[in-house]
Amino acid sequence: MLRILDANLNRIGEGLRLLEDISRFTLNDAGLSEQIKTMRHELLPRERQLNERLLTARQAGEDVGASLEVAGEGERTDLTSLVRANSRRVQQSLRVIEEITKIPGQDFGLNWETVKSARFTVYELEQSILLKLSRHDKTERISGLYLVLDTGALGERNESEVVRQAIQGGASVIQLRDKMRPKAELVPLAQELKMVCAESGVLFIVNDYLDIALASDADGLHIGQEDLPLQIARGLLPADKIIGISTATVEEALRAQEQGADYIAVGSIYNSPSKSQTRPAGLDTLRQVKNEASVPVVAIGGINDDNVTEVKEAGADAVAVISAALGVDNVSEACQRLTARIGGNE
Repeated sequence: MLRILDANLNRIGEGLRLLEDISRFTLNDAGLSEQIKTMRHELLPRERQLNERLLTARQAGEDVGASLEVAGEGERTDLTSLVRANSRRVQQSLRVIEEITKIPGQDFGLNWETVKSARFTVYELEQSILLKLSRHDKTERISGLYLVLDTGALGERNESEVVRQAIQGGASVIQLRDKMRPKAELVPLAQELKMVCAESGVLFIVNDYLDIALASDADGLHIGQEDLPLQIARGLLPADKIIGISTATVEEALRAQEQGADYIAVGSIYNSPSKSQTRPAGLDTLRQVKNEASVPVVAIGGINDDNVTEVKEAGADAVAVISAALGVDNVSEACQRLTARIGGNE
C-alpha cells in the first residue's frame, strides 16, 4: 500500500508543479500559481516519519510498469496537451489516494473527503488554465496586418469576399466595424465572418458591441475610450476571449494594460481619411507605449503604403488599416504590399 501511495503522491507533486509553472511563467497569473502551490503543499506529506516510510518502500528499479509503453505517452504537441495530460495525471492519482484512504487504518493523515475535494478543484483548475492559455495564444497572434473591416468603406462589395481577399493577402486579424446597421442584421454577418476567419486561422474581432462578439463567438472585442468600461467588458467576456482598446496617450495605454487589456491600439498615428474625429497620437507616443507596455501594440490611423514601414520601425506589433486596403479595387494585392512592408521584405 505504501508503494501505491508513494507513486501517486509523486505523480500529484510532479503534475501540480508543471501546472504551477505554466500559470506562473507563461500566463503570469500570480493568483492561479499561488493556488496551485498551496494545494501542492497541502497534499504532499510533511510528516518526517511518513516520508521516511514512503522512501523506504520505494522500489523504482523493480517497478514492473516502468518499461511499459503507453500509446501517446511521448506526444505533447503544445502547452494545451501538457495541461490536459498533467491535469488527468493529478486527478487520477487523487482518485487512487481517495479510495485508499477509505480503508480503515489507511488514511496516512489524509481524509478521503479532503482528497475528493482537491480532485474536483483540479477539474476547475484545468478548465481555468486551458481557457487562459487560449486567451494567451490569441494575444500572441496580434501581429502583422490588422484589417478593420469598416463596412461603410465597402460600397457594394460583399463582406465575406473582401475578408477572404484580405486573408489571401496576408491579413492576420480582421475587425468588424459597423455603426449603421441594426444588430439583428449584424449577428448573422459576424457569425459568417467568424467562420471565414476560423477556416484560415485568422483572429476575428468585433468593434464596440459586446453582445455581437458573444453571439458570433468572436475571438475578441475592441472598444474605445467612451464605450463600455474596460474592466466591465473584461468581466463579461469569457476567459478565453481577448479585448483591445483604442488609446491616444501613454497614460491611457498603461491604464488599459493595468485594467486587463490584452492589446493596445495607439492612434491616430497620422490624419485618418476613414475617421475625421480622431485624437492625434503620433509616432513618438507609439514608441513610448511600446517601450513601457508588455502587451501587443497596434498602430492605427492614416497608415498606408508610404508610411507603414516607419510605423513598424517605431515598434508596432501590428498595423491596422482601413482605407489602405479597402479604398482600392484589389484588396488582396493591397494587403500583400502592406504585409510585405510590415514584414520587412521590401
